[in-house]
Amino acid sequence: MNKVENGKMIAIEYRVKNQETNEVVDENIGAEPLEFLMGSSQVIAGLEKGIEGMSEGETKQIVIAPEDAYGTYRIEFLQEVPKEQFEGIDLKEGMTLFGHGEDGRSVQVIVKSFNDKTVMIDYNHPLAGKTLVFDVTIKGIREATDADFIAMGGGCGCGSGDHHHKEGGCCGGNGGGCCEGHH
Repeated sequence: MNKVENGKMIAIEYRVKNQETNEVVDENIGAEPLEFLMGSSQVIAGLEKGIEGMSEGETKQIVIAPEDAYGTYRIEFLQEVPKEQFEGIDLKEGMTLFGHGEDGRSVQVIVKSFNDKTVMIDYNHPLAGKTLVFDVTIKGIREATDADFIAMGGGCGCGSGDHHHKEGGCCGGNGGGCCEGHH
């Protein structure tokens, strides 16, 4: 029987919730399955560990600790910056902003607070420090082809732990999604 293992293309359907609030934070139920190369860090480490050995058609609930998802919440990822850097933006606490870091890479930040002079921004992934509960169904397992490797374009390195520097969703989203790996 075909099982989920490294080097295979895996297609999954999933719903993921924040364990603490039971809020659905991402899902693709009723949409195209997410397809990724197992073992390539295209999805969070805890999801890869959790589905390893599953069979096509199998459904499983996987609880993923922050360390295997988007990391622990890190105070050092908070930064106070001059408010004039946000000129022309109608700032609101909790809003997500996208920009470029000093190294030119895209970054996503959350406005934590602001006053007349400064803005406190947070480079932590929105799900950092959260335990996630995945309900996942394996929709397909197949051998990877050369075309799959070309289409990956190197992936987004979700397993790097560098979760505040990457853009786009590793689960096919455009930021904010739960499978989007470490941003």
